[in-house]
Amino acid sequence: MPQPELLPGTPEFRIKLPKDGGEARGHLLAEFGGNGTHKFLLRAGSMVAAEAWPGLGDHARRNRADLRASGGLADAPADPGLPQGPPRWVVTRDIECNSSSAAAALVYGYDASGPESWRTAEGHPLADYLATGWRPPRKAWLVRGSNVSGHNLVRQLWLKEGFVSLAAAHLPPLEETDPTKSTLRRFVEEGYEGAASYNQKRGLVDELHAFLTQMRVGDTVATIGDGRLHIGRITGEAVQTSSPGGLSNLRRAVSWMPRSRAYEELPEEVQQKLSVQHDVVDLTGVLEALDGLSGQKEHTAPAAPGEDPAVGQSAPRELSLPHITEALAADLFVHDRAWLDDIRELLVDEKQLVLYGPPGTGKTYMAMKLAEYFGGGPEQVKIVQFHPSYAYEDFFEGFRPVEDPETREVAFRLTAGPLRELADLALREGNRHIPHFLIIDEINRANLAKVFGELYFLLEYRKKSLRLTYSGDDFALPPNLFVIGTMNTADRSIALVDAAMRRRFAFVELSPRSEPTAGLLARWLRREGRDLEPAGLLDALNARIDDADFAIGPSYLMKPGVYREGGLERTWRTKILPLLEEHHYGEGIDVNARYGLDSLRGQLP
Repeated sequence: MPQPELLPGTPEFRIKLPKDGGEARGHLLAEFGGNGTHKFLLRAGSMVAAEAWPGLGDHARRNRADLRASGGLADAPADPGLPQGPPRWVVTRDIECNSSSAAAALVYGYDASGPESWRTAEGHPLADYLATGWRPPRKAWLVRGSNVSGHNLVRQLWLKEGFVSLAAAHLPPLEETDPTKSTLRRFVEEGYEGAASYNQKRGLVDELHAFLTQMRVGDTVATIGDGRLHIGRITGEAVQTSSPGGLSNLRRAVSWMPRSRAYEELPEEVQQKLSVQHDVVDLTGVLEALDGLSGQKEHTAPAAPGEDPAVGQSAPRELSLPHITEALAADLFVHDRAWLDDIRELLVDEKQLVLYGPPGTGKTYMAMKLAEYFGGGPEQVKIVQFHPSYAYEDFFEGFRPVEDPETREVAFRLTAGPLRELADLALREGNRHIPHFLIIDEINRANLAKVFGELYFLLEYRKKSLRLTYSGDDFALPPNLFVIGTMNTADRSIALVDAAMRRRFAFVELSPRSEPTAGLLARWLRREGRDLEPAGLLDALNARIDDADFAIGPSYLMKPGVYREGGLERTWRTKILPLLEEHHYGEGIDVNARYGLDSLRGQLP
């Protein structure tokens, strides 16, 4: 029987089974399977998980059963070193599978991605050895050329001669039109040995692969030169040529638009993408914005006779916060609408603010109401509460133990936290004009430098991006993501907040001694048709408290239980006086005599 032909230039691939269950080995075949991908040869001697999990497809399940019945899969001998190891089968003969994913399912006992599961001995995924699959009809790219070994190629060559290029002097002549990552990696490893670090070579492979294989004729291309953004369309395939100094050996012809844009005038979302520090950057996420800047919108079908061509074509919507209404001010019991207007303007300008003040001043309630109003509903609002053990991994992203629902195996997986989830939601197509709000309750109760990490920089520089610690993604905070924090000054003084925090947030005080909080309880009591005595008692109480950070807010007296029989006395005894006892601990003050209801009522007119 003739041996199947292995795919030339590809190595042996492996899958390691969990719990020291051995490994499977195999090769890509030159022949294509029924789904249009290369077949895969699972080698004899490979180990296979004996248990089939519920997530395994019917076809794979039947295939395993047939191989078991025909003797292609036999019981593996027991390993003396692993008496309690998982049951395994051994492959008794080479098995030809329809695809690498079919082979992975056979090995694991559950459906899995073959291009990602199979790895070389060095850990490279099988996907690197396959030709590029589907991609969007048109993409957008940034190619940097203003400083190539000290030369400004944008000004000197690209705009004048109509092309973009990459310096690739150490690459051999390329015979393939769409080389795979594995081919490029081999060329880079050989050609740049001793001339580049491991990380530089890895980045170069990605950039070469994007330039040679991912880019297509018709794609949008952009570059920065002399502080201006130039936009064009790719009109030619990649060609390899010699150039002085090897500065532009790989080239693609480009038709540049006559008009450029000053960097400072670009939309924030475009500036964020342009700040990614690579020579080739995928800008497809801001393709629509680039089309708007260049005036080259995609051609649409002509309108029918008598039909208005503008019908059905919605203009790009701008990010904005709704203006304050009298209804909102009344709902929040804010008598001066200008105070809320200031809050709105601070959010527009700063993107993040902190509401701080003593307990009971309605900081969290105010934050939630404002976020829901500005965001258009609770769907655009996420709330987290900081505490001393809260960390970056909880807040943004990190590796956490996660149980696979099919295999029940526990492994550490990169998991998004609330800020990453909200940022991804804000960046979805169709959401970018909608404000999204993250509310951080008790923001001063965590180690902020530990929680925010490199995000501290992004809070101040919203138009920049940074390489993330765990995922390695280039990330920027979306312009439509706003942050509102709350801080209890009785818990920790605002003076203890570090300077970096104070510079990145606007701070707005909610104090029982100043509006809008000072008269809030009286306004609420009038609306509810109740006696105004509790408002007078609260004012008299706060007048006796010498430390403004320990004043008592009106929220304690805005609950239904306060106005049942004996409720005011009960709330005063169990909620308010204990706070003041803690404040005066060790001072020898009779808190009840000084702050009790009987004493305060004697002071009222």
